[in-house]
Amino acid sequence: MEMYYEIHGAGEPLVLLHGGTGAGVNWGLIFKNAPACYRLIIPDLRGHGRSTNPSGGFTFRQSALDVFAMLDHLGIEKFKAIGMSLGAKTLLHVATQQPARVEAMVLVSATPYFPAQARAIMRQVSPDNRTEAEWEQMRQWHKHGDEQIRALWTMANSFKDSYDDMNFTPLISQLLQLAPSSCMAIETHFTLSIWQWSYIARFLAHTFGSFRTVGMVLSLGRWRISSSRPRWHS
Repeated sequence: MEMYYEIHGAGEPLVLLHGGTGAGVNWGLIFKNAPACYRLIIPDLRGHGRSTNPSGGFTFRQSALDVFAMLDHLGIEKFKAIGMSLGAKTLLHVATQQPARVEAMVLVSATPYFPAQARAIMRQVSPDNRTEAEWEQMRQWHKHGDEQIRALWTMANSFKDSYDDMNFTPLISQLLQLAPSSCMAIETHFTLSIWQWSYIARFLAHTFGSFRTVGMVLSLGRWRISSSRPRWHS
């Protein structure tokens, strides 16, 4: 695949991972400029924005491997990160695959598995029931044409049948042990808009430089840690 990314600012690497059907450009709603002492690394995840997806499929395990490939290309060993929704679930795999590389992270709306109510919502996602306004918004973010946009909505629908990708065990303490720093857990059981999540992420980002934090914001479900080790696949 070809992964598009942007870098802004100078200092410690801070990786920003956008949500599903979004793109790296969405982080402009939160960071008009790079925070002092941080180098923002903002990719378009597989199949989103300007990045390609030749396999046609999407898993969070593979998305994590894509992020590692980008960071290896940039020569970045350790980093901090903020992820929203799809990006946050990617970070769960990042943290369990190579925990020593993640100095701190904030997860916004990072469900560890898809419960029944989430799958019911996913079944309703289809390119055929989107409004014209939604199509126009997607065309601003995604640069490979309407087929790419259709593929992204189809991807969101396909998660309803996925059980082994986001599949973590109930041992939250194992995750906390991966980061022997100050840990903050925030749990929600209601749905917030992307704008509301953006304000939460902005607040957490402002605290990010003052102490090492693992922030966990759950929109659905309970924490589970995967016992299986992901492998690279194309």
